[in-house]
Amino acid sequence: MLLRASGEPIDLQAVTEGADVDSGLPGGAGLTALAEATVKGDEAAIRSARERVQAELGEAALVDAAAVAGNFERMVRIADGTGIPLDEPVAVISADLREDLGIDAFGGSENTAEVTGLRRLAGRGLSKMLPLVLRVMRPR
Repeated sequence: MLLRASGEPIDLQAVTEGADVDSGLPGGAGLTALAEATVKGDEAAIRSARERVQAELGEAALVDAAAVAGNFERMVRIADGTGIPLDEPVAVISADLREDLGIDAFGGSENTAEVTGLRRLAGRGLSKMLPLVLRVMRPR
């Protein structure tokens, strides 16, 4: 579980566990259903999930969710196709999270160097400060 910039708890296991985990986000189950249906290409499930997101969060949120999904797909294909590793600061701060979520088991993770030792400890400290930094930066 992590904290959003607003301080509300969210469970990021929903990213990898899907509908089996409640993220704690408003409309999170519908967004998860939309993401899973989109990845699987199941037209009936996509239609159902779109209707659910629109009913729970509104049309603007549905459009935003579809745009994020499309952009993410594009970025992942480019990164995997070219072998782009995570930037070092992102790799350091996200090492524990990626391990907890099992993200390092995906093929593209082989492009990013393993974070060990003092860098791993520093990343743990920095990742705990991230919600505070986001809260401070949010009004700007």
